[in-house]
Amino acid sequence: MREARFTALRTIEFADVPEPAIARDDEVKVRIDRVGVCGSDVHYYAHGRIADRHVQYPATLGHECSGTVVEAGADCGLSAGTRVAVDPAFTCGRCDQCARGRSNTCRALTFMGSPGEAPGAVAEYRVLPGRNCLAIPDGLSLDDAALAEPLSVGLHAVRLGRLAAGQRIGILGTGPIGLSVLLCAKAQVEGLTVYAADLLPARRAVAERCGADWTGDGRDGPAERILARERCGLDAVFECSGDPACIGEAMRMLAPGGTLVLVGIPAAEEVCFDIHAMRVKELTFRNVRRQEGCMATPIRWMAEGRIDARPMLTHHFPVDQIGSAFELVAGYGDGVVKAMLVLGDAG
Repeated sequence: MREARFTALRTIEFADVPEPAIARDDEVKVRIDRVGVCGSDVHYYAHGRIADRHVQYPATLGHECSGTVVEAGADCGLSAGTRVAVDPAFTCGRCDQCARGRSNTCRALTFMGSPGEAPGAVAEYRVLPGRNCLAIPDGLSLDDAALAEPLSVGLHAVRLGRLAAGQRIGILGTGPIGLSVLLCAKAQVEGLTVYAADLLPARRAVAERCGADWTGDGRDGPAERILARERCGLDAVFECSGDPACIGEAMRMLAPGGTLVLVGIPAAEEVCFDIHAMRVKELTFRNVRRQEGCMATPIRWMAEGRIDARPMLTHHFPVDQIGSAFELVAGYGDGVVKAMLVLGDAG
């Protein structure tokens, strides 16, 4: 079978490799049908690293995926023909973190497409633990199923934000993760007012389609503009851009006692912020590490029509055009928000 690999900076090549086979009764063999291009994938593609994680070439890639079960072990609870969304985090289920309900910080966690960990999703087939494959309802598309992973990160962030009905929140960065926070916040909590800022007009327009009550250009001092409307400040801000400068902007727009949820991943290993402002306003910082058991909920919400993530899905590419997809996303071209690779089934 074929799989895609990073072989150098800004270089992706296909390799012929043996087709994987089920070795355990709790495993399934999945034909990969869709893979979303994540910002972290693109950062590895363009820079070869994120913080202290370096790509060792050749390296497989991709983790936001959906597919179809072609073979199932006796104890996995799935059957051939079942369409699934894949949770790309493989955990031990035995360590202190897993025992505390913190599988996202599992001591032995491996993640699809993460350097030195589990094989990436851009391949014809993958053998996966059955527990990581969530069956999707008949009315849900494979595109929707692949979006369940970024949506789960958004939902995890919203839960960490501990929002209450009627609160006012900010989202800095309305790429796929910021939009996922927006969609899940609106679905989870009644009566929210959401302020969203981004540098790109196309992304601000999608944020409006996804329910943002106000959008602004990140270059125009969103804190000042938001505080002109919300003089007491915001209850929570979700920093989704990964730009360290946005941490200070978020702190300025927060009310005393507010919560800053750090969702975006800075490229640098260290960032600086005003600890005095954090102390005086008695702000709470919450850090997001992927997600913890959150994938089933956005799948259900999409099936029920409670959220519609399709506005963020702006581009499709056949897998043979993977290089074009990555270049488009890396350059923020053509109004791209989320690009989806099509590998298998057209549905």
